[in-house]
Amino acid sequence: MIQDVCLGDIIIDCGDNNNLREFYAELLGWERCEMYGMPGVRSRDGVVFLFIQEDDYVPPIWPEQVSKQQKQMHFDFTVPDVFASVQHAEELGAIKTQEQFGGDHFTTMLDPAGHPFCLCAKA
Repeated sequence: MIQDVCLGDIIIDCGDNNNLREFYAELLGWERCEMYGMPGVRSRDGVVFLFIQEDDYVPPIWPEQVSKQQKQMHFDFTVPDVFASVQHAEELGAIKTQEQFGGDHFTTMLDPAGHPFCLCAKA
C-alpha cells in the first residue's frame, strides 16, 4: 500500500475539450480551471475534472453493444430534484437516453461527448 494516496483529478477524453468543460461547469456549478495545459472544472471540495481533446475520439455506445466503443467511465451525481436536473442538463446539451433503468431513482443522460452519467435522487 502507498501511504497517503488520494485522488488527484479525473481526465476525460473527448472531441472538444472546451465544449465539454463548459457543459460540466454549467451542469455542476464548478469553477473553471486549467491544469497541465488542459481545461477543467474544480468543485469546492477540490475534485477536478480535466478534459483532453483527442482527434480520433469515438463516443461510447450506451447501452453497450458488441463490437462498438464501450463506456470507460460513468458518473452518478446526486441531485435534490431529478426531473428539474434532467431539464437543466438537456438545456446545456445533454441527451436523455432512450433506455432507462432507474425508475424514479435516477435518469441516465449522455453528455455532449457521449459519456453516460446519471442524475440520482438524494436518499
